Amino acid sequence: MTTPTTTRIRPTMASHSLDLPAVCDICGKGRSTRRHTKCSQIRQQRESEKWESYMANVAAKKRQQPQRLRPLR
Repeated sequence: MTTPTTTRIRPTMASHSLDLPAVCDICGKGRSTRRHTKCSQIRQQRESEKWESYMANVAAKKRQQPQRLRPLR
């Protein structure tokens, strides 16, 4: 059984709360209010370089690990 390999642009969704403050850094209002999709898009564009370098580091770390052989069943 094979699964297709896809390259991720960003890491998987967090299973815990994000490390963002309660106040939006773009508009200055509380993040719990509605209408923060534009702020979210602006924040994602600002952080895209950070995520690219993070994912490049993750990929490099994965390449450095030795390939483990799976036992035959």
